[in-house]
Amino acid sequence: MKSIVISDVKLSDGSSVSIGMRDGVITEIGAQISSDYDETILGTGLTALPGFVDLHTHLREPGKEDAETVLTGSQSAVAGGFTAVSAMANTNPVADTAGVVEQVFRLGKEAGLCEVFPIGAVSKGLMGEQLAELGAMATSAAAVRIFSDDGKCISDPLLMRRALEYVKSFNGLIAQHAQDPRLTVNAQMNEGEISSTLGLAGWPAVAEESIIARDILLADHVQSRLHICHVSTAGSVEIIRWAKSRGISVTAEVTPHHLLLTEDLITGYDPIYKVNPPLRSQRDVEALRTGLADGTIDIVATDHAPHPREDKDCEWAAAAFGMTGLETAFSVVFTAMVKSGLMSMERLVEVMSTAPARIAGYIGQGSLAIGSPAHITLVDLASDYPVNARSHLSKSSNSPFNGLVLSGRVRDTLFHGVAVLRNGTLTGERFA
Repeated sequence: MKSIVISDVKLSDGSSVSIGMRDGVITEIGAQISSDYDETILGTGLTALPGFVDLHTHLREPGKEDAETVLTGSQSAVAGGFTAVSAMANTNPVADTAGVVEQVFRLGKEAGLCEVFPIGAVSKGLMGEQLAELGAMATSAAAVRIFSDDGKCISDPLLMRRALEYVKSFNGLIAQHAQDPRLTVNAQMNEGEISSTLGLAGWPAVAEESIIARDILLADHVQSRLHICHVSTAGSVEIIRWAKSRGISVTAEVTPHHLLLTEDLITGYDPIYKVNPPLRSQRDVEALRTGLADGTIDIVATDHAPHPREDKDCEWAAAAFGMTGLETAFSVVFTAMVKSGLMSMERLVEVMSTAPARIAGYIGQGSLAIGSPAHITLVDLASDYPVNARSHLSKSSNSPFNGLVLSGRVRDTLFHGVAVLRNGTLTGERFA
Protein backbone atom coordinates (compact mmCIF):
# COMPACT_ATOMS: atom_id res chain seq x y z
CA MET A 1 0.00 0.00 0.00
CA LYS A 2 1.33 3.43 -0.97
CA SER A 3 2.21 5.96 1.69
CA ILE A 4 0.53 9.32 1.02
CA VAL A 5 0.91 12.83 2.34
CA ILE A 6 -1.71 15.54 1.93
CA SER A 7 0.31 18.75 1.99
CA ASP A 8 -0.75 22.28 2.93
CA VAL A 9 -4.38 21.50 3.74
CA LYS A 10 -6.69 23.20 6.22
CA LEU A 11 -8.57 21.49 9.03
CA SER A 12 -12.12 22.33 10.07
CA ASP A 13 -10.79 24.87 12.60
CA GLY A 14 -8.95 26.73 9.85
CA SER A 15 -5.43 25.67 10.80
CA SER A 16 -3.01 24.63 8.03
CA VAL A 17 -1.25 21.26 8.29
CA SER A 18 0.04 18.33 6.32
CA ILE A 19 -1.34 14.84 6.94
CA GLY A 20 0.78 11.73 6.45
CA MET A 21 -0.54 8.20 6.23
CA ARG A 22 1.11 4.81 5.96
CA ASP A 23 -0.49 1.37 5.63
CA GLY A 24 -3.91 2.98 5.65
CA VAL A 25 -3.42 4.74 9.00
CA ILE A 26 -2.85 8.42 9.80
CA THR A 27 0.69 8.66 11.18
CA GLU A 28 1.44 12.39 11.17
CA ILE A 29 -0.50 15.65 11.37
CA GLY A 30 1.35 18.94 11.68
CA ALA A 31 2.93 21.94 10.06
CA GLN A 32 6.24 20.06 9.81
CA ILE A 33 6.21 16.36 8.94
CA SER A 34 8.60 13.95 7.23
CA SER A 35 8.91 14.01 3.46
CA ASP A 36 9.50 10.38 2.49
CA TYR A 37 6.09 9.48 1.07
CA ASP A 38 5.27 7.64 -2.13
CA GLU A 39 2.65 10.14 -3.23
CA THR A 40 1.75 13.73 -2.46
CA ILE A 41 -1.73 15.18 -2.75
CA LEU A 42 -1.56 18.96 -2.90
CA GLY A 43 -4.16 20.24 -0.46
CA THR A 44 -3.76 23.97 -1.09
CA GLY A 45 -7.17 25.63 -1.04
CA LEU A 46 -8.84 22.49 0.32
CA THR A 47 -10.11 21.45 3.75
CA ALA A 48 -9.56 17.95 5.18
CA LEU A 49 -12.45 16.41 7.11
CA PRO A 50 -13.07 12.95 8.55
CA GLY A 51 -14.89 10.84 5.98
CA PHE A 52 -18.64 11.33 6.24
CA VAL A 53 -20.82 8.62 7.79
CA ASP A 54 -24.41 8.07 6.65
CA LEU A 55 -26.79 6.18 8.92
CA HIS A 56 -29.62 6.10 6.37
CA THR A 57 -28.92 4.87 2.84
CA HIS A 58 -31.03 2.81 0.45
CA LEU A 59 -28.74 0.67 -1.71
CA ARG A 60 -31.65 -1.40 -3.13
CA GLU A 61 -29.63 -4.61 -3.54
CA PRO A 62 -30.80 -7.37 -3.41
CA GLY A 63 -33.89 -7.23 -5.57
CA LYS A 64 -34.04 -3.69 -6.93
CA GLU A 65 -30.79 -3.48 -8.86
CA ASP A 66 -32.40 -1.39 -11.61
CA ALA A 67 -32.40 1.53 -9.14
CA GLU A 68 -29.08 0.96 -7.34
CA THR A 69 -26.59 -1.72 -6.35
CA VAL A 70 -24.15 -1.90 -3.47
CA LEU A 71 -21.37 -1.09 -5.95
CA THR A 72 -23.03 1.90 -7.60
CA GLY A 73 -24.25 3.13 -4.22
CA SER A 74 -20.69 2.90 -2.90
CA GLN A 75 -19.45 4.87 -5.89
CA SER A 76 -22.10 7.51 -5.25
CA ALA A 77 -21.13 7.57 -1.57
CA VAL A 78 -17.43 8.27 -2.12
CA ALA A 79 -18.34 10.92 -4.72
CA GLY A 80 -20.17 12.59 -1.85
CA GLY A 81 -17.26 12.18 0.56
CA PHE A 82 -18.74 9.28 2.55
CA THR A 83 -16.48 6.52 3.83
CA ALA A 84 -19.26 4.61 5.59
CA VAL A 85 -22.92 4.07 4.73
CA SER A 86 -25.69 2.14 6.45
CA ALA A 87 -27.85 0.10 4.06
CA MET A 88 -31.54 0.07 4.94
CA ALA A 89 -33.41 -3.21 5.14
CA ASN A 90 -36.27 -2.63 2.66
CA THR A 91 -34.74 -4.78 -0.07
CA ASN A 92 -36.22 -7.85 -1.80
CA PRO A 93 -35.81 -10.14 0.01
CA VAL A 94 -36.02 -7.99 3.11
CA ALA A 95 -32.85 -7.87 5.22
CA ASP A 96 -34.52 -9.66 8.12
CA THR A 97 -32.18 -12.66 8.37
CA ALA A 98 -28.48 -13.23 8.91
CA GLY A 99 -28.15 -14.49 5.35
CA VAL A 100 -29.37 -11.30 3.69
CA VAL A 101 -27.38 -8.87 5.86
CA GLU A 102 -24.25 -10.97 5.31
CA GLN A 103 -24.84 -10.77 1.54
CA VAL A 104 -25.02 -6.96 1.66
CA PHE A 105 -21.97 -6.85 3.93
CA ARG A 106 -19.99 -9.07 1.54
CA LEU A 107 -20.97 -6.96 -1.49
CA GLY A 108 -19.71 -3.87 0.33
CA LYS A 109 -16.38 -5.56 1.03
CA GLU A 110 -16.07 -6.58 -2.62
CA ALA A 111 -16.73 -3.02 -3.78
CA GLY A 112 -13.87 -1.83 -1.56
CA LEU A 113 -14.75 1.87 -1.79
CA CYS A 114 -16.29 2.55 1.62
CA GLU A 115 -17.63 0.60 4.55
CA VAL A 116 -21.15 -0.75 4.02
CA PHE A 117 -22.94 -1.58 7.26
CA PRO A 118 -26.27 -3.41 6.81
CA ILE A 119 -29.25 -2.32 8.88
CA GLY A 120 -31.50 -5.20 9.86
CA ALA A 121 -35.28 -5.18 9.74
CA VAL A 122 -37.13 -4.97 13.05
CA SER A 123 -40.04 -7.12 11.88
CA LYS A 124 -40.24 -10.10 9.55
CA GLY A 125 -40.87 -8.91 6.03
CA LEU A 126 -41.38 -5.36 7.34
CA MET A 127 -44.92 -6.47 8.15
CA GLY A 128 -44.91 -5.09 11.70
CA GLU A 129 -46.25 -8.31 13.19
CA GLN A 130 -43.34 -10.46 14.43
CA LEU A 131 -39.78 -9.59 15.40
CA ALA A 132 -37.17 -10.46 12.79
CA GLU A 133 -34.04 -12.47 13.62
CA LEU A 134 -32.44 -9.62 15.57
CA GLY A 135 -30.08 -11.82 17.58
CA ALA A 136 -28.93 -13.81 14.55
CA MET A 137 -28.22 -10.63 12.61
CA ALA A 138 -26.35 -9.14 15.58
CA THR A 139 -24.08 -12.20 15.87
CA SER A 140 -23.60 -12.63 12.11
CA ALA A 141 -20.48 -11.61 10.20
CA ALA A 142 -22.20 -8.29 9.54
CA ALA A 143 -22.52 -7.65 13.31
CA VAL A 144 -25.70 -5.60 12.85
CA ARG A 145 -26.38 -3.05 15.58
CA ILE A 146 -29.04 -0.83 13.98
CA PHE A 147 -32.51 -2.17 13.18
CA SER A 148 -35.23 -0.36 11.26
CA ASP A 149 -38.37 -1.02 9.24
CA ASP A 150 -37.72 2.28 7.43
CA GLY A 151 -40.24 2.90 4.72
CA LYS A 152 -42.80 1.63 7.20
CA CYS A 153 -43.51 2.63 10.77
CA ILE A 154 -43.43 0.16 13.63
CA SER A 155 -46.94 1.22 14.54
CA ASP A 156 -47.71 -1.56 17.06
CA PRO A 157 -46.58 -0.21 20.45
CA LEU A 158 -46.12 -3.70 21.91
CA LEU A 159 -43.86 -4.80 19.04
CA MET A 160 -41.89 -1.57 19.42
CA ARG A 161 -41.48 -2.18 23.13
CA ARG A 162 -40.31 -5.76 22.56
CA ALA A 163 -37.77 -4.59 19.96
CA LEU A 164 -36.39 -1.92 22.29
CA GLU A 165 -36.09 -4.50 25.07
CA TYR A 166 -34.43 -7.09 22.84
CA VAL A 167 -31.60 -4.90 21.49
CA LYS A 168 -30.55 -3.81 24.98
CA SER A 169 -28.62 -7.07 25.41
CA PHE A 170 -26.08 -6.09 22.75
CA ASN A 171 -26.37 -2.26 22.90
CA GLY A 172 -28.36 -2.17 19.71
CA LEU A 173 -30.41 0.69 18.34
CA ILE A 174 -33.95 0.86 16.97
CA ALA A 175 -34.32 3.48 14.24
CA GLN A 176 -37.97 4.44 13.81
CA HIS A 177 -39.70 5.73 10.70
CA ALA A 178 -42.23 7.90 12.53
CA GLN A 179 -45.44 7.83 10.53
CA ASP A 180 -48.77 6.81 11.98
CA PRO A 181 -50.28 4.75 9.14
CA ARG A 182 -53.88 5.54 10.05
CA LEU A 183 -53.25 9.28 9.93
CA THR A 184 -51.51 9.11 6.55
CA VAL A 185 -53.78 6.90 4.45
CA ASN A 186 -53.23 7.94 0.79
CA ALA A 187 -51.31 11.02 1.99
CA GLN A 188 -49.37 12.77 -0.78
CA MET A 189 -47.81 15.91 0.71
CA ASN A 190 -47.68 18.10 3.82
CA GLU A 191 -51.14 18.92 5.12
CA GLY A 192 -51.89 22.63 4.89
CA GLU A 193 -53.10 25.39 2.63
CA ILE A 194 -51.00 24.23 -0.33
CA SER A 195 -52.29 20.64 -0.17
CA SER A 196 -55.83 21.97 -0.11
CA THR A 197 -55.18 24.24 -3.07
CA LEU A 198 -53.56 21.47 -5.09
CA GLY A 199 -56.19 18.90 -4.17
CA LEU A 200 -53.61 16.46 -2.77
CA ALA A 201 -54.31 14.39 0.34
CA GLY A 202 -52.57 15.99 3.32
CA TRP A 203 -49.91 14.42 5.53
CA PRO A 204 -50.36 15.98 8.98
CA ALA A 205 -47.41 16.81 11.21
CA VAL A 206 -49.11 15.02 14.10
CA ALA A 207 -48.71 11.69 12.28
CA GLU A 208 -44.96 12.01 12.86
CA GLU A 209 -45.04 13.74 16.21
CA SER A 210 -47.42 11.30 17.89
CA ILE A 211 -45.20 8.30 17.06
CA ILE A 212 -42.07 10.12 18.23
CA ALA A 213 -43.74 11.03 21.54
CA ARG A 214 -44.95 7.46 22.07
CA ASP A 215 -41.59 5.89 21.28
CA ILE A 216 -39.66 8.30 23.47
CA LEU A 217 -41.85 7.26 26.38
CA LEU A 218 -41.37 3.58 25.52
CA ALA A 219 -37.59 3.99 25.28
CA ASP A 220 -37.55 5.72 28.65
CA HIS A 221 -39.74 3.01 30.16
CA VAL A 222 -37.48 0.12 29.09
CA GLN A 223 -34.24 2.16 29.27
CA SER A 224 -33.19 1.42 25.70
CA ARG A 225 -31.76 3.40 22.80
CA LEU A 226 -34.05 5.02 20.24
CA HIS A 227 -33.13 6.82 17.03
CA ILE A 228 -35.63 8.93 15.08
CA CYS A 229 -35.23 8.85 11.31
CA HIS A 230 -35.68 11.89 9.04
CA VAL A 231 -37.28 14.36 11.48
CA SER A 232 -39.34 16.83 9.45
CA THR A 233 -41.56 19.02 11.66
CA ALA A 234 -41.09 21.82 14.17
CA GLY A 235 -43.21 19.89 16.67
CA SER A 236 -40.94 16.86 16.39
CA VAL A 237 -37.94 19.03 17.23
CA GLU A 238 -39.68 20.30 20.36
CA ILE A 239 -40.61 16.78 21.52
CA ILE A 240 -37.03 15.57 21.05
CA ARG A 241 -35.71 18.64 22.84
CA TRP A 242 -38.01 17.85 25.79
CA ALA A 243 -36.85 14.21 25.83
CA LYS A 244 -33.19 15.20 25.91
CA SER A 245 -33.86 17.63 28.75
CA ARG A 246 -35.18 14.63 30.69
CA GLY A 247 -32.07 12.56 29.93
CA ILE A 248 -33.93 10.05 27.74
CA SER A 249 -31.64 8.08 25.38
CA VAL A 250 -32.91 9.37 22.05
CA THR A 251 -30.99 10.55 19.00
CA ALA A 252 -32.36 12.05 15.82
CA GLU A 253 -31.43 12.76 12.23
CA VAL A 254 -32.48 15.29 9.61
CA THR A 255 -32.02 14.94 5.86
CA PRO A 256 -30.34 17.53 3.66
CA HIS A 257 -33.53 18.02 1.63
CA HIS A 258 -35.58 18.83 4.72
CA LEU A 259 -33.00 21.49 5.62
CA LEU A 260 -33.34 23.31 2.31
CA LEU A 261 -36.54 22.51 0.40
CA THR A 262 -40.15 23.39 1.22
CA GLU A 263 -43.65 22.33 0.17
CA ASP A 264 -43.93 25.36 -2.11
CA LEU A 265 -41.96 23.45 -4.74
CA ILE A 266 -44.84 20.99 -5.16
CA THR A 267 -47.14 23.55 -6.81
CA GLY A 268 -45.87 22.33 -10.21
CA TYR A 269 -46.78 18.71 -9.38
CA ASP A 270 -43.22 17.57 -10.23
CA PRO A 271 -42.78 14.11 -8.63
CA ILE A 272 -39.06 14.80 -8.11
CA TYR A 273 -40.21 16.54 -4.91
CA LYS A 274 -42.32 13.62 -3.67
CA VAL A 275 -40.66 12.19 -0.58
CA ASN A 276 -41.47 10.45 2.71
CA PRO A 277 -41.77 12.29 5.04
CA PRO A 278 -42.96 15.12 2.80
CA LEU A 279 -41.35 18.47 2.30
CA ARG A 280 -42.80 20.75 4.98
CA SER A 281 -43.30 24.48 5.53
CA GLN A 282 -40.67 27.19 5.82
CA ARG A 283 -41.40 27.30 9.56
CA ASP A 284 -40.51 23.62 9.82
CA VAL A 285 -37.30 24.11 7.83
CA GLU A 286 -36.22 26.90 10.16
CA ALA A 287 -36.97 24.77 13.24
CA LEU A 288 -34.97 21.87 11.80
CA ARG A 289 -32.01 24.14 11.12
CA THR A 290 -32.14 25.52 14.65
CA GLY A 291 -32.46 22.01 16.09
CA LEU A 292 -29.43 20.79 14.16
CA ALA A 293 -27.37 23.81 15.13
CA ASP A 294 -28.17 23.59 18.87
CA GLY A 295 -27.73 19.81 19.14
CA THR A 296 -31.36 18.79 19.53
CA ILE A 297 -30.95 16.94 16.23
CA ASP A 298 -27.76 14.91 16.40
CA ILE A 299 -26.86 14.14 12.81
CA VAL A 300 -27.51 14.59 9.12
CA ALA A 301 -28.48 11.42 7.25
CA THR A 302 -29.15 11.37 3.53
CA ASP A 303 -32.09 8.96 3.16
CA HIS A 304 -30.60 8.38 -0.29
CA ALA A 305 -33.54 6.77 -2.12
CA PRO A 306 -32.76 6.04 -5.77
CA HIS A 307 -35.54 5.12 -8.21
CA PRO A 308 -35.55 4.16 -11.90
CA ARG A 309 -36.75 6.93 -14.21
CA GLU A 310 -40.17 5.41 -14.86
CA ASP A 311 -41.00 5.57 -11.14
CA LYS A 312 -40.65 9.35 -11.18
CA ASP A 313 -41.49 10.22 -14.79
CA CYS A 314 -45.24 9.89 -14.25
CA GLU A 315 -48.18 11.66 -12.63
CA TRP A 316 -47.76 12.72 -8.99
CA ALA A 317 -50.11 10.17 -7.40
CA ALA A 318 -48.43 7.22 -9.15
CA ALA A 319 -44.85 8.35 -8.48
CA ALA A 320 -42.57 6.73 -5.91
CA PHE A 321 -41.53 8.53 -2.75
CA GLY A 322 -37.84 9.34 -2.45
CA MET A 323 -34.83 11.38 -3.56
CA THR A 324 -31.15 10.69 -4.13
CA GLY A 325 -28.85 12.47 -1.71
CA LEU A 326 -25.37 11.03 -1.23
CA GLU A 327 -23.56 13.18 -3.79
CA THR A 328 -25.10 16.50 -2.74
CA ALA A 329 -25.34 16.04 1.05
CA PHE A 330 -22.20 17.93 2.03
CA SER A 331 -22.91 20.82 -0.33
CA VAL A 332 -26.50 21.19 0.90
CA VAL A 333 -25.50 21.14 4.57
CA PHE A 334 -22.61 23.54 3.99
CA THR A 335 -24.86 25.90 2.02
CA ALA A 336 -27.84 25.78 4.38
CA MET A 337 -26.02 25.66 7.70
CA VAL A 338 -22.41 26.88 7.50
CA LYS A 339 -22.42 29.46 4.74
CA SER A 340 -25.60 30.90 6.24
CA GLY A 341 -23.79 31.37 9.56
CA LEU A 342 -26.02 29.01 11.53
CA MET A 343 -23.22 26.65 12.52
CA SER A 344 -19.47 26.17 12.27
CA MET A 345 -17.41 23.76 10.22
CA GLU A 346 -16.55 21.97 13.47
CA ARG A 347 -20.27 21.36 14.04
CA LEU A 348 -20.62 20.11 10.45
CA VAL A 349 -17.90 17.54 11.18
CA GLU A 350 -19.83 16.50 14.29
CA VAL A 351 -23.16 16.00 12.51
CA MET A 352 -21.80 14.35 9.35
CA SER A 353 -18.87 12.31 10.70
CA THR A 354 -18.21 12.10 14.43
CA ALA A 355 -21.72 11.76 15.86
CA PRO A 356 -23.08 9.22 13.36
CA ALA A 357 -20.01 7.03 13.87
CA ARG A 358 -20.44 7.30 17.64
CA ILE A 359 -24.18 6.57 17.60
CA ALA A 360 -23.71 3.50 15.40
CA GLY A 361 -20.51 2.30 17.05
CA TYR A 362 -18.56 2.33 13.78
CA ILE A 363 -15.02 1.92 15.07
CA GLY A 364 -12.41 3.83 13.06
CA GLN A 365 -14.89 6.15 11.40
CA GLY A 366 -15.51 9.83 12.14
CA SER A 367 -12.02 10.69 13.35
CA LEU A 368 -9.13 12.64 11.88
CA ALA A 369 -6.41 11.81 14.39
CA ILE A 370 -3.05 10.09 14.52
CA GLY A 371 -3.58 6.34 14.78
CA SER A 372 -7.00 6.41 13.13
CA PRO A 373 -7.73 4.71 9.80
CA ALA A 374 -7.15 7.18 6.99
CA HIS A 375 -10.76 7.87 6.07
CA ILE A 376 -10.43 11.42 4.78
CA THR A 377 -12.55 13.74 2.65
CA LEU A 378 -11.08 16.82 0.97
CA VAL A 379 -13.52 19.59 0.18
CA ASP A 380 -13.31 22.91 -1.64
CA LEU A 381 -15.31 25.39 0.42
CA ALA A 382 -14.88 28.16 -2.16
CA SER A 383 -16.47 26.23 -5.01
CA ASP A 384 -19.98 27.14 -6.19
CA TYR A 385 -21.46 24.80 -8.79
CA PRO A 386 -24.77 23.88 -10.46
CA VAL A 387 -25.92 20.35 -9.63
CA ASN A 388 -26.09 18.05 -12.66
CA ALA A 389 -27.93 14.91 -11.59
CA ARG A 390 -27.15 13.19 -14.89
CA SER A 391 -23.46 13.24 -14.02
CA HIS A 392 -23.99 11.54 -10.65
CA LEU A 393 -22.52 8.09 -10.09
CA SER A 394 -25.73 6.71 -8.65
CA LYS A 395 -27.72 4.53 -11.06
CA SER A 396 -30.63 6.91 -10.52
CA SER A 397 -30.92 10.65 -11.12
CA ASN A 398 -33.97 11.60 -9.05
CA SER A 399 -32.22 14.50 -7.33
CA PRO A 400 -34.39 17.44 -6.21
CA PHE A 401 -31.31 19.68 -6.37
CA ASN A 402 -30.72 19.30 -10.12
CA GLY A 403 -29.87 22.72 -11.57
CA LEU A 404 -29.55 24.36 -8.15
CA VAL A 405 -26.30 26.20 -7.43
CA LEU A 406 -24.71 24.93 -4.22
CA SER A 407 -21.56 25.89 -2.34
CA GLY A 408 -18.79 23.58 -1.17
CA ARG A 409 -17.68 20.62 -3.25
CA VAL A 410 -16.13 17.24 -2.47
CA ARG A 411 -12.85 16.82 -4.35
CA ASP A 412 -11.06 13.74 -2.95
CA THR A 413 -12.05 10.76 -0.80
CA LEU A 414 -9.53 8.43 0.83
CA PHE A 415 -10.64 5.10 2.29
CA HIS A 416 -8.06 3.27 4.42
CA GLY A 417 -5.49 5.54 2.82
CA VAL A 418 -6.52 4.58 -0.72
CA ALA A 419 -7.48 7.55 -2.90
CA VAL A 420 -10.74 6.20 -4.32
CA LEU A 421 -11.82 9.65 -5.57
CA ARG A 422 -9.48 12.31 -6.96
CA ASN A 423 -10.63 15.69 -8.26
CA GLY A 424 -14.22 14.46 -8.26
CA THR A 425 -13.47 11.39 -10.36
CA LEU A 426 -13.23 7.73 -9.36
CA THR A 427 -9.64 6.51 -9.60
CA GLY A 428 -10.39 2.83 -10.10
CA GLU A 429 -8.46 2.01 -6.94
CA ARG A 430 -10.12 0.19 -4.06
CA PHE A 431 -9.26 -1.14 -0.64
CA ALA A 432 -8.92 -4.92 -0.77
